[in-house]
Amino acid sequence: MTSKPHTDQVYATKKVPKNPIKFHIQLNEEQKQAKEVILNNTITVLKGKAGSAKTLLACNVALDHLFKRQIERIFIARPFVYAENESLGILPGGIQDKLIGLTTPIIENMYMLAGKEKIDNLITDGTINILPVAFMRGLTINNAVLILDEFQNATLSQTYTALSRLGQGSKIIVTGDMAQCDLRNKKESGFDFFKKLENENVPNMKIVTLLTNHRHEVVEMISNIYDNYKD
Repeated sequence: MTSKPHTDQVYATKKVPKNPIKFHIQLNEEQKQAKEVILNNTITVLKGKAGSAKTLLACNVALDHLFKRQIERIFIARPFVYAENESLGILPGGIQDKLIGLTTPIIENMYMLAGKEKIDNLITDGTINILPVAFMRGLTINNAVLILDEFQNATLSQTYTALSRLGQGSKIIVTGDMAQCDLRNKKESGFDFFKKLENENVPNMKIVTLLTNHRHEVVEMISNIYDNYKD
């Protein structure tokens, strides 16, 4: 009986595409410039208001690296925080079942970029992994892209834990917007720590702010009014 090849063995035998990866959604000029920053750095923070396509860009870069065989896996992490004062109680199922709702926005962006069937297959074979922040300690992430999505909802301790998982041949892409912080005590957020890292001139670490709204035009108006109203 012939044993089934390990995923990494199958991965290693696939040819590297010679042409650029074609996604279903193309990046605009702002996103292309931001992508260059991500490609040239190890840790990149994407800031921007709701609708600025931070997660879409992070997914584009991660999938681009994966399809070009530059990495072996993609890890997705999101703080387990719901919108303010919302609670879903005890969720059924295993870890992946409990987190799939939380990571749905990221998976949906991947669907839009590369198609549902392809992404579902990559999730099934473990190439795309949903990684709870609580399970990160002791883990070293090599040859992968780690997407830290909505990380304005991570505490300083969680932020440090996630960043310190970085291994050889890996990148970290962080997305966040303090206007959408759902922590009860917003001062507990570790998102400002990235500014501290940039000010301390940590090598290969950059912060990029995306300005273009990619949702309905009314979203940008609502966001601007909200920023003034809440202050």
